[in-house]
Amino acid sequence: MPNISKRALQMPASPIRKLAPLAVQAKARGIKVYHLNIGQPDVASPPNALHALHSFQRTVLEYSPSQGLLSYRQKLAGYYEKYHISLSPDDIIVTTGGSEAVLFAFLSCLNPGDEIIIPEPFYANYMALAVSAGVHLLPLSTTIETGFALPPVEQFEKLITPSTRALLICNPNNPTGYLYTPDEMNQIRNLVKRHDLYLFSDEVYREFIYTDSPFISALHLDGIDDHVVVIDSVSKRYSECGLRIGALVTRNASVRAAVMKLCQARLSPPLLGQIAAEASMEADAPYLAAARQEYEARRDSLVRGLNRIPGVYSPQPMGAFYTVAHLPVDDAERFCAWCLTDFSYQGQTVMLAPAAGFYATPNAGRQQVRIAYVLCRHDLEQALDVLARALQAYPGRQTGKS
Repeated sequence: MPNISKRALQMPASPIRKLAPLAVQAKARGIKVYHLNIGQPDVASPPNALHALHSFQRTVLEYSPSQGLLSYRQKLAGYYEKYHISLSPDDIIVTTGGSEAVLFAFLSCLNPGDEIIIPEPFYANYMALAVSAGVHLLPLSTTIETGFALPPVEQFEKLITPSTRALLICNPNNPTGYLYTPDEMNQIRNLVKRHDLYLFSDEVYREFIYTDSPFISALHLDGIDDHVVVIDSVSKRYSECGLRIGALVTRNASVRAAVMKLCQARLSPPLLGQIAAEASMEADAPYLAAARQEYEARRDSLVRGLNRIPGVYSPQPMGAFYTVAHLPVDDAERFCAWCLTDFSYQGQTVMLAPAAGFYATPNAGRQQVRIAYVLCRHDLEQALDVLARALQAYPGRQTGKS
């Protein structure tokens, strides 16, 4: 039998989805599973988007332009104006989800073997996309004790080698919910400029910020326009994960020209997805305000409930809709699997994402989980009760942090 590729062997399994077969088996046994493992919002998508799909009357589902529909890119440029970011529609390339935007950024800006410095924990799929592009992630550890604040810039400097070509940040952060401060963003700007690096900035959660601290986009930073590539998506903004519509945004014309070659090779982003995403922008302000308020209330309920459970600790996320929590268990992945295979309370259990998969450093995050507060508050309260009872019953329960 022929061997599969080294790339496939190096590809990590998703910590968010790899326990899914166990959840399917639990449901087959009649157990209700509270899905706190995945960022799939239950907030309804905008009515405008659904109406656009229901009223679609074309007789041919044609290719769209490789860079995306002009009308949609024009509206996106107007959207960024809300954040005092001036862009031309030509600065925006529509992608098949934010993940394709990350991959195209890697493939266009980096060579195989190049290195990217990234604060950890980080969105787990970055690791898989780096493997796909043949580049390496250099983790810069942040800690739950400091709320996952960015380490001093000197710690970045220690990681830089002749192979270092980029920094990658997610702001607000998935999985921690951390929001980078203006001072931290300026430190990043200076580092990027001093070492002539790319700055890849994943900003898909910019709408969900629960603090008075301002959101600083990489596109706001002075003097590094040609260094910045921003990743965007409508998946979480409009609760449209299944549309698979993202964007790569950069003022660097050379990067855009390189990305366009990849876009042409994959032909076009989804036509129906763009139509629905464009329609979503018509209900922008009221829809997004209501969604943000709902997620903030869920955050408050979840974090308060977690910190009431003996041995559990969660910092207060400032954005996105995730938190990383410490659990008093021997191994969080083992605990997460056990919850699906061996435990239930009143016919219910919880599905969490083991946080070790969000770290590149071996053995980091082994007592941590990522929790997505994407369920309604009633379900979150029920899930917290089930989690507390699971921790009481778990045979590998421990005390203390590591």
